[in-house]
Amino acid sequence: MKKLTCTLFLLATAGALFAQAQEHPDTRQAYMPPTDPLVIEKLDQWRDLKFGFMMHWGLYAQLGIVESWALCSEDQPFQDRKGVPYTEFKEMYFSQIEHFNPVDFDPEPWAQAVQDAGMRYVVFTTKHHDGFCMWDTKETDFRITGPASPFRDNPRANIAKEIFAAFRKKGFMIGTYFSKPDWHSPDYWSPLWATPDRCNNYDVCKYPGMWQRFKDFTCNQIEELMTTLGPVDILWLDGGWVRPDSTITDEVRSWGYRIPDWEQDIDMPRIVTMARGRQPGLIVVNRSVHGPYEDYRTPEQHVPADGLPYPWETCMTMTANWGYVPGARYKSAEQIVKHLVDIVAKGGNYLLNIGPTPRGTLEPAAYQRLREIGAWMKVNGSAIYATRMWNTYGQGEAIRFTRSKDGGTLNVFAMEWPGSRLLLTDVQPGQVKKVVMLGDGNPLQWDASERGMVILLPGGLREKGRHVWTFQITLDR
Repeated sequence: MKKLTCTLFLLATAGALFAQAQEHPDTRQAYMPPTDPLVIEKLDQWRDLKFGFMMHWGLYAQLGIVESWALCSEDQPFQDRKGVPYTEFKEMYFSQIEHFNPVDFDPEPWAQAVQDAGMRYVVFTTKHHDGFCMWDTKETDFRITGPASPFRDNPRANIAKEIFAAFRKKGFMIGTYFSKPDWHSPDYWSPLWATPDRCNNYDVCKYPGMWQRFKDFTCNQIEELMTTLGPVDILWLDGGWVRPDSTITDEVRSWGYRIPDWEQDIDMPRIVTMARGRQPGLIVVNRSVHGPYEDYRTPEQHVPADGLPYPWETCMTMTANWGYVPGARYKSAEQIVKHLVDIVAKGGNYLLNIGPTPRGTLEPAAYQRLREIGAWMKVNGSAIYATRMWNTYGQGEAIRFTRSKDGGTLNVFAMEWPGSRLLLTDVQPGQVKKVVMLGDGNPLQWDASERGMVILLPGGLREKGRHVWTFQITLDR
């Protein structure tokens, strides 16, 4: 065990490589918009929120390593177990259920801090690929309330339910992350055979009963999420390699993992029909599987280079890792704010992830970043929420735009202070009724230019903003 413990930090430092390896390229393959009026309405509400909070939390926090992926035998650096035999490592990993005891868990301060930071929806990992369940599922003992868990008798033991209740009280839209693959389930990774990669390890055509049990298990667990945790708005399904063969494209083949000879069809029509029957209007995110169950798309750990013509969300970490890793370096508030502006200008939402510690807390650095982001959002939030992409998302690297949904307001974000004059080449002065900088409010003068419009910026104005300066233009329609 000592040898295993000594290697964990090395595994943890490879978390950033995992993020890069899992990043799926943007695609303009045909997006299929929802047709259910309740889903359409909720999706529009979700697009108005713009800024969401994500948490990856599970047994991997106890070890301080990359989430789940050290269990996978694919030959990738972030899964290197530093010479520890696989069976020994796997037993050690799964045995962490006996040690994971987040006695300081209290989601109320999290919800308050995240609300103050300006976030408006939450997505929580109810189950990652390792199969450990953060709610009181009846389908497996491998859960936070299971007989081997030291946290099982805690009043807050049903962690997902507690988190969603705390955030729901703050008015948040609720999202359940759920992994379609389950590396703990004997009906996905059967103990009868080796586990060479992320996919299930047997031919479903030869063992249809085993695959049917796994499909039933998956549907039953999602039904629990839809019926035992209160109102749910988003079902956020990860593990895009579990999919019908008909959805495998050249994009999927480019990801570099082995595509098995058998089909891993989990029966999404059954799952979604059941889930929306329990939660009408539910947004479904079947990540990377383009088609009728991908209500929005999810580029990972990067901002697309251009605006995208469908609903989308960048999911990104506040450190280099999804889960908690000791000593992780946090991104600056300025970097996070600039990501937010760039994403929203390009028509997307920003889902920012923090990994709680094994004791059930957020680190002081996380709270500090949330406070700094919140200070910016209190001043500039009106240019973020309920906006849409303008006819161009930006002007060079330093300027970004959003517009109000009614088209009456144009928001101009300066990523760097422009000096005494802000030139806008895509805005015609004749359209403009009024210009102010958020955080100041005094009307600003502007002039026509051969290249467009120039806003005149008096001395002392720069100090009234920080990170990104927002100029709100009222248009004459």
